[in-house]
Amino acid sequence: MGLTIENVTKTFINKKAVDNISFEISKPGVFALLGTNGAGKTTTIRMMLGILKKDTGKITWNGKNVDRKSVNFGYLPEERGIYPKVKIVDQLTYFAKLKGMNKDEAIKSIDYWLERLKMTEYRNMPAEKLSKGNQQKIQFITAVMHDPELIILDEPFSGLDPVNTDQLKEVILELVSKEKYIVMSSHQMNSVEEFCDDVVILNKGKTILKGNLNEIKNSYPVNKIIIESKNEISKLIEEESLTIKNQKDKTYTILIENKSQAQKLLEKLVKNNIEIEKYELVKPTLHEIFVEKVGEN
Repeated sequence: MGLTIENVTKTFINKKAVDNISFEISKPGVFALLGTNGAGKTTTIRMMLGILKKDTGKITWNGKNVDRKSVNFGYLPEERGIYPKVKIVDQLTYFAKLKGMNKDEAIKSIDYWLERLKMTEYRNMPAEKLSKGNQQKIQFITAVMHDPELIILDEPFSGLDPVNTDQLKEVILELVSKEKYIVMSSHQMNSVEEFCDDVVILNKGKTILKGNLNEIKNSYPVNKIIIESKNEISKLIEEESLTIKNQKDKTYTILIENKSQAQKLLEKLVKNNIEIEKYELVKPTLHEIFVEKVGEN
């Protein structure tokens, strides 16, 4: 069951946009498809949905070759795809009918999602009257209102303020609880880490890292310590030849090469009667891993 990408390649005018990539989404949840601009993410997504034809390889959904008819999918593209002069309810109804819903089903679903995303007041407005963030929420409704099996979210939090970002995150978690298969592509690594179990990172069309996110992070050693103290400890840190990556008030993020450096610093702080309110060993974030892997290539 699920989505399988096997040795897939796509070339445009002698340039390989996707170069022999393979991965599998075998269980419901959120899967992260990450990469730099131009890495091949959007091309991969369009092939997954049967919008673009692959040159070589195999793409299957529940064991069947992917085409526009075999996958009930919802797609939130990175680009704006709504009609600025058309009322929200009319264009949502139009998109719902394209997905095979009758008018009664469409209106019921539209009303539910407008209420769920606190968008009811915009029901009869043309899209051009909406803010960028609210237009993004309308695009999200377009992607999910027909209850798809597979949902592709390309930069889902683009243009959203913190309140609307949290609201959309809640909805995504609800979809996960309903065992939806969700592919998320985003440059907001913190958001990706909140949701994703498995990840693929592309660079120049090639896979440079893939696997379970927790296992990937656990394969890296601790590289930082975060210390929150009531005292000024910069001088003590420098005496241990350690680098302060960031300091805000009396919270310090300190780079280390191994745990013994962290232990020695802790012993020094205790010996100097420093009041420590927080002491945390930290492994690299997904953002740091991404930068490291892309930088290597």
